[in-house]
Amino acid sequence: MKYDISLDAEAVRVARSSSGIVAGLTAAAVAAVGFLAYQAQATVPASLGGRPGAGASPSATATKAPRDRRNPAALPRGSGAGERVVYSVDDDRVWLVDERGRVQHGFGVHPGSVDPTPGKYWVTSRSNTATGTDGIPIEHVVRFTTVSGVTIGFSAAVGGGTGLADETVKTGGIRETRADGDAMWRFATIGVPVVVIR
Repeated sequence: MKYDISLDAEAVRVARSSSGIVAGLTAAAVAAVGFLAYQAQATVPASLGGRPGAGASPSATATKAPRDRRNPAALPRGSGAGERVVYSVDDDRVWLVDERGRVQHGFGVHPGSVDPTPGKYWVTSRSNTATGTDGIPIEHVVRFTTVSGVTIGFSAAVGGGTGLADETVKTGGIRETRADGDAMWRFATIGVPVVVIR
């Protein structure tokens, strides 16, 4: 019986090629499902998101974080660790903190009429430009939660200024100056923690 080695070598080459294609398609499918799951998670309100601390107010942040009396603008102790945005609803102040715990930028803000509950959130979506619920064109919008259907996030008014056009409208926009909005936009990418304190 004569055995054809060239035919078997061709069969092995085709089998290897097919398994490589199948592996590539499987990897692409897994990546696509992961991406879609991430996008779906990013649009879920923080109170339903299932992330640690989402919608909850940990006891560490339920009371006012200790302040440095000699330097009231200093980052309060007990505001977390690592890279994060820290927002004080009582002081109307924000700190952008790097992974080593150093403040990269700190500034005052003008909050909307709806405040987020103290706790830990994550940046879930961003928009380069939009229109605020008060009708003002805004830029560098960084969103991190919703409260009673009102989206909460940082933004800067395109025309400058930080006030709201209509104080009677429920809004979760935390307004920054344009320079501070630029700093926030560069720092607070999707997934960066936002720690809200009193």
